[in-house]
Formats: sequence, C-alpha cells, structure tokens
Amino acid sequence: MLARRHWDRRGTGGISFTELGFGAAPLGNLFRAISEAEAQAVLEAAWAAGVRYYDTAPLYGFGLSETRINHFLRGKARGDYVLSTKVGRLLQAVPPGHGDGAGKWVDVPSRREWFDYSHDGVLRSLEISLERLGLDRVDLVYVHDLDIFTHGSEAAKQARLEEFMAGGYRALCRLRDEGVIAGFGAGVNEWEPCDWMMERGEFDIFLLAGRFTLLEQGALGFMDKAAARGVGVVIGGPYNSGILATGPRPGAHYNYAPAPQPVLDRAARLQSVCEAHGVRLVDAAFRFPLLHPATVSVIPGGQGLTEMESNIRAAQTEVPKALWQALAADGLIPERLVPATTAK
Repeated sequence: MLARRHWDRRGTGGISFTELGFGAAPLGNLFRAISEAEAQAVLEAAWAAGVRYYDTAPLYGFGLSETRINHFLRGKARGDYVLSTKVGRLLQAVPPGHGDGAGKWVDVPSRREWFDYSHDGVLRSLEISLERLGLDRVDLVYVHDLDIFTHGSEAAKQARLEEFMAGGYRALCRLRDEGVIAGFGAGVNEWEPCDWMMERGEFDIFLLAGRFTLLEQGALGFMDKAAARGVGVVIGGPYNSGILATGPRPGAHYNYAPAPQPVLDRAARLQSVCEAHGVRLVDAAFRFPLLHPATVSVIPGGQGLTEMESNIRAAQTEVPKALWQALAADGLIPERLVPATTAK
C-alpha cells in the first residue's frame, strides 16, 4: 500500500494523506476526451493501489470532473477518503458552441466561467460543487488560480487577492471554525501568491502546481516558511506538464506548452544522472517534492491506466540516497534536501 503523511495544524485530529494523491483535472477531458468507462477505470485503479486523496475543481471539464468523482465515490464510506475541491469560479450554462475552454477541455458541458472571489460567490461555488459531487461536505477547499498565469498581470492578480481576502476568505474561515471543512488554502500555479496570503491570513494547506519540482525549486523559501508554521503543501504538476514523465524528447511539454531549449537541456541533465543510478526520471520527479517536510501529498494527473500505473510505480519506488547526492553535487537540487537516509 501507499505511504501516508499526517497533517494537523490546528490540533483537531488533522488529515491523513496518501503520499500519492489523485489530481482529477484529466477526468475533465483535458486536451482529449475519455469515456466514462475509462475515467472510472482510472479512478478504480488508483483506489485499488491505496490512493485515498482526491482533488477536483469546477473548472476541470466545466463540472465534468466533479460529476465523475461523484460516480466513483458513491457507495464508498465517507471516512475512507480525503476530498478537496476549489472555489473562485462560477459556471453559467450557454448554448452549444458558446462555451469557454475551446482547445483545452474537449467534449464538455457548454459553460461560460466568471471569477467571483467574494464572500457569497465562494459559498455559492462550494454549494454547487457539493451538488455535483453528491456529498454534504468536502475536507478541504482551495481558492483557485489567484495568480498572474490566470489573470494576466500583477495588477489584476492583486485585485483578485484583495477581493478574496475581503470576502471569500471570511466565508472559508467561518466554514472551518464551524467544522464544515477541515481546512482551506489556495490552489495556484505560482508560489508568490501563496506566500502573500500566508503572511496575511490563517491558511492551512496550499496546492502548488509545478513550482516545486525536480526541474525547478524557486518555491523553496515559501516551502520552508510553510513547514515552520505547520502549513501543509500539496504538490501538483510534479512532472511540469509532462517533460519529467516523458523525458526531454521533441515536443515534450512544460507549463502546458512545448518546452523551450533551456528546459530541455536541464531535463536532459536530470535524466542523465537518474539513468546513471538506474532510476526512471519520472520516479525521481515524483519522489523529489516529498523530500521537503511541508509536503503532505503529490498529485500527478493520470488520464489513462498507463499513466496511473506509472504514478503508482513511482510512489512505491525507493530512490537511493546516492542519486539525490549526485543531483545536489551537479547543482540540480539543493544539497540540504538530500535525506539523511534513503527516502521512500
């Protein structure tokens, strides 16, 4: 079975996370459509391997991911898994052909999105998510995409952060204080907004995608602060959109686009060191974020059984200390993250 990590920042019993979690964006037909049978098969394979943490969002397939999670979790005891979803977007049904997401979400409900980080908007978003999920509660709520990547500029991002702190933040604090949710944080593609929020509010867990990986570690200072304050971090996108899973082959993706040459070159260096120690690049990429004490779970996406099986294998792989030492010696990871003993 899979190793677990326990988080209990508030001393209320906390949450036990499997080190391998399930990132459910691919269930929303991300870049290609999959059938309901395929989606359920991937989810069941994860469950059979011991995965017990599942993360979804209204954005993923404009409701499709949450609906598929509903089908999967129906009949499973509520106390047997940890579930998170996100707030900050509301969806509106529109005529076919007028929806958002063309080129990214394939064969999904026709919906338009708009951002709403207000008090009432956050509560409405969560209420609708619970309907799609068929549940009366989730464990964690992340405010979604408070970053430049989504909003386009520093000024626009900052305006949304201020909107959230003045409204949605208060709603989530109340839900946590009332025991409706175990905790909340933010799910973003950049570490800087996480750091900004952590300095200004009582946050529990952040979901950081693609910024603390074997390929890039600019978020290390934020990770250190989180660990010091008992704030957990879920690492999404551990393969940086694919390049750390496929290797630096032609057309390899980084940040949802073809990888530029400097990224390909760095990935090639990583792969060379891994191969010299008999370790798959994808295995080292999965294990790397778990070297930091702030990390509570790693949630790579898995759209098909092949990807899911690879994630399970990576989670169960023992990476030798000598590999981490070699990567540190080559300046590819911080030396202080090299474990005292072999990490598994």
